[in-house]
Amino acid sequence: GVKLLLHGLCSNTTVKSLDLKGNNLRTVGAEALGKLLSQNKSIRSLTLEWNSLGVWEEGFSFFCQGLGANNFLQRLDLRNNQINHPGAGELALALTQNASLQELDLRWNNIGLLGGRALLNCLHRNKTLKRLELAGNNVPGDILKAVEQALHHNQDRETILNEAQNQMYILNKEVLSLKDEKNKQFLDFMDAIDKQKEEKAKSERMSAARVSQLQEALNEQHSIMNSLKAKLQMTEAALALSEQKVHNLGELLNAMKQEQTSSAECHFRELQQQKQEGADREGKLLQDLSAASEKNLLLRNQVDELERKCKVQQDQLFQVKQDMANTTAELKLRAVQAEERLELEKRRFKQSLEDKESLRVKEVDRMTQHIEASEHSMQDRIQRLETIRISLEEELSQVKAAALAERGQAEEELIKARSQARVEERQRLEHLEEKLRLMTELRDEAQNCCLRQKEMVAEAQARAKQLSQHADGLRRRLEELQQDLNSKEEEKVAEVNKVKVELQEQIGRLEAERTAQDGLREKIAALERQLKALSSNHREALLDKEGEISLLLEKLRMKEAEITRVREEEAQRASFLQNAIMAYVQGPPLGTHSSKK
Repeated sequence: GVKLLLHGLCSNTTVKSLDLKGNNLRTVGAEALGKLLSQNKSIRSLTLEWNSLGVWEEGFSFFCQGLGANNFLQRLDLRNNQINHPGAGELALALTQNASLQELDLRWNNIGLLGGRALLNCLHRNKTLKRLELAGNNVPGDILKAVEQALHHNQDRETILNEAQNQMYILNKEVLSLKDEKNKQFLDFMDAIDKQKEEKAKSERMSAARVSQLQEALNEQHSIMNSLKAKLQMTEAALALSEQKVHNLGELLNAMKQEQTSSAECHFRELQQQKQEGADREGKLLQDLSAASEKNLLLRNQVDELERKCKVQQDQLFQVKQDMANTTAELKLRAVQAEERLELEKRRFKQSLEDKESLRVKEVDRMTQHIEASEHSMQDRIQRLETIRISLEEELSQVKAAALAERGQAEEELIKARSQARVEERQRLEHLEEKLRLMTELRDEAQNCCLRQKEMVAEAQARAKQLSQHADGLRRRLEELQQDLNSKEEEKVAEVNKVKVELQEQIGRLEAERTAQDGLREKIAALERQLKALSSNHREALLDKEGEISLLLEKLRMKEAEITRVREEEAQRASFLQNAIMAYVQGPPLGTHSSKK
């Protein structure tokens, strides 16, 4: 029935605890248990108390093989199973292969001295077992203490590993947060640059639109001046016609005077009438001249209004300059804010490095304290053994004195006492040798811990290299941005040159057309100066941006220098730890002191 039950549980994935206490399992049941442990992946706790599994050696060996192949069981109860020292040896081999069992209860069995040694030896390889109960197994107290020390060492090792994993998890979180913050800052910086580019493009478009409006206004003024010139020419032609008419009338009057000298009196009235008509005509001509002068005054007023409009446009250009100055001030403020964010990141990075260093120093101090405590305990044990030896020697001297007094009767008792003392001394020497071997193994484990710490330092260095590579990527991105800015600057310079050439052509045309209008020439020169001032302002803004980019590059170089300094400090600390460990390993062993004493 147990075989069928365990065969059904081999493919089960929901049962986590199995209790088979007091079922008198034999070889078939033990083999089924071994198969269950090798195939099942869900059972975490198994109770097999009062089953006498140790009596059946073949079945128990199958059970131990299945336990060695299992990597999911965490608690095993084997109390009162009559396990002897060969069964304990097989169980120790299974524990060397198992990497998941944390609690093992072997109370009230027949393990003995050899089985206790086998279990103690397996604990040097098994690093997951935290609890091992060996009460009621005739195991010596020294072995039990050594087993407890090994279990405490496993617990300390697991706590250290958990702390290291927690620290690594925290460090990974901090690194990821720093990366996210850097990415956000970089994206914000790119968005700011894009916004600045858009604002520049908008300002350029506005300036181009305003220049086009000014050109249209100038063209309108040119057309108005042409119309005024045409009107002036018409008035001059009308005046010439009137002068010709007056001249003709004068000639006619002279002819009439010559012809009608004889008939002057007759035609005197007619002449007066003609004079009156001429006076009227002259009055009309004077009126026409006054009207022409009024038209000239109106034209002059229109010219003044056009000059006022030009002044208004100049004021608008001055406002555009002020807007450009405000934008440059905002860019400088954003650069200052970016610098402050970089300084905050530096401070956070320094604080994280200081925390790491303090944690490492604490771990090293704790390891040194543990080693010193173990050394003190060993020295105390050696002193106790020496006192025991001295007491034994004193007892031997007393026995010899009694033997001299009694001689024949106590010779057999002396021989028995000597043989017992020799056996006890041999056993104690064997215990001391085992303890020394345990201490050497503990020292080897401390060396392994130091090597693991070195590996942790190497991983930290690799992460620092990754951070430096990320900084190189950011630098390359800044160089690409600088190249884009340079190309855009060149395009802007080309566009400005084109605009200048077009303005110069237009100015030449206006100069050719308006030779008599010096005022308009001065206005065009003022517009050229304003354009030059705008170009100089653009150039100054571009130079400021180049200076900001150079400052950012210098900050990146400072960060790289700090990273290299941190790497050198970590390498120096690792070398100091290695030298201290090597000095401790190369020091005099504990056996020399005991032999001398």
